[in-house]
Amino acid sequence: QVQLVESGGGLVQAGGSLRLSCVASGRTSSDYGMGWFRQARGREREFVAAISWSGGSTYYAGSVKGRFTVSRDNAKSTVYLQMNSLKPEDTAVYYCASEGTVHRVIAVTAAGFYAYWGQGTQVTVSS
Repeated sequence: QVQLVESGGGLVQAGGSLRLSCVASGRTSSDYGMGWFRQARGREREFVAAISWSGGSTYYAGSVKGRFTVSRDNAKSTVYLQMNSLKPEDTAVYYCASEGTVHRVIAVTAAGFYAYWGQGTQVTVSS
């Protein structure tokens, strides 16, 4: 079965940086688009960033655009989320997800496109 394992979360001061990683196993992950979502306590899950299977298409939520960068290393079956200039409002559990459709050309933002989800990693930004 497909497994996604996130890592890299932690506690950081406002203005700092973190890099999240998501390692995929169980199928050829390089054939599928990947996304990052987050859920803060008491709030609904929201889209953060996505990258197509080839890496040629990326998309970001407005709240993170210019601060976060999504990338992938298909040889390592790993997707990354580089987070810079972190703000307290970025505090949340971050989840990576893998699409259910192979070789989609564009990155997609809706959670319904994603078939598999990781367990999440906590990111806490202190003020």
